[in-house]
Amino acid sequence: MEKGIHKHINEDGSVTVHSHQHENTKAVINRLARAIGHLEKVKKMVENGEDCSDVLIQLSAVRSAINNTGKLILKDHLEHCIVDAAQSGDKKALEEFSEALDRFVK
Repeated sequence: MEKGIHKHINEDGSVTVHSHQHENTKAVINRLARAIGHLEKVKKMVENGEDCSDVLIQLSAVRSAINNTGKLILKDHLEHCIVDAAQSGDKKALEEFSEALDRFVK
């Protein structure tokens, strides 16, 4: 299926196909790029034998950046895909979201 295109199977078996341009895509990409940069810095710190406490602090910052990025993706997904899935009765999409949410919050 084409990038950005979503398919929902309605309760009556009909199929609804539509596209979503998520509002936060650019923000997510920017946050991921920053997190990758921070993680590269952590790798260099370890390679250079820097203080473990400093490495742990930087790792904590990376973890926080990833979690906040996930929250932004979650918000976007809820506002678009999940609202549409609920309105169209797409139980499979709702089940997949529930599973993804369970994994994210572990």
